[in-house]
Amino acid sequence: MTEIDDQVARIQQAWRRERPDLDVTPIGTIGRLHRLALALTEELVTVYRAHGLSEGDFDVLAALRRTGEPFEASPSDLAASTMVTSGGMSKRLDRLEGAGLISRRVGSGDGRGRVVALTGQGRELIDAAFADHVANEQRLLSMVPAEERPALEATLAGWLAHFEGSA
Repeated sequence: MTEIDDQVARIQQAWRRERPDLDVTPIGTIGRLHRLALALTEELVTVYRAHGLSEGDFDVLAALRRTGEPFEASPSDLAASTMVTSGGMSKRLDRLEGAGLISRRVGSGDGRGRVVALTGQGRELIDAAFADHVANEQRLLSMVPAEERPALEATLAGWLAHFEGSA
C-alpha cells in the first residue's frame, strides 16, 4: 500500500508525535469521511441551488414525488421521511407553498389532519432537479473505480445500519 499524504495524514502524524500513547488510526477513516461528506454536500447543494431550491426544499419535494400519484403526504410523514422536526417542516412547507410548489388542504376524516400535495409546478421542478441530481451523483461516484463501488456501498450500508437501527 502506498503512503497517503494528505491533510488527514498530516493531522494523524502530528497526533502520533504529540500523543504516542493513543492509537490515532481511526482519524484516517473518520477524518476523511467527514471531509468527504462536507465536499459532497457542497457538490449536491450546487445542483439544488441551480433550481432555486435549498437542500431542505429538495428533500420535501423529492419525498412528495416518491409517493407516486397523487403525490400527497401528511406533514408528519414528510417530517419523518426527511428527518426534521415538525416545526422545521412547517417552515419548509410555508416557503414551498408560497412559491406555488405545494398545496395544503384539510384531510379527510375528523378535519384535524392536513395533506400536502405537489402542484404541477412543483412536480415539474422536482422532476428536472432530480434528473440533474442523479446525473451529478453519477459524476461524483465516477471518481471511485467501478469495481470498487459495490463493496463501498455495502460497507457504508452496514456501518450506517448500526446508527439507524436496521443492522
